[in-house]
Amino acid sequence: MKIFYSIFIGVALGIGSIFLHLVLPPVGFIFALISSVVGIWAIGRMWGKRYLKALAGLAWLLIIMRAGTPGISNEILIQGNVLGNALINFGFLTIIGVVALPI
Repeated sequence: MKIFYSIFIGVALGIGSIFLHLVLPPVGFIFALISSVVGIWAIGRMWGKRYLKALAGLAWLLIIMRAGTPGISNEILIQGNVLGNALINFGFLTIIGVVALPI
């Protein structure tokens, strides 16, 4: 059950980051990254397992990557502007950093 919860939290944080990164730039972008980092870090603190943080981080990354690619009717949720590129790049680096942190 912890595996499903960590994946769900990672997906929820990813969706929240997608919708929040363009709100009141750059405050929304910073808040999206900080909330994602704190949420994934909290998974490791709550259950004490690094693989659960890795699952949440992987779910977050999959959601972000899917939102950055064109969909069926060519819609893109993460635009190719400065904030969209920063969310993908800095988000990847910070999530990998959080997963690598000791519990």
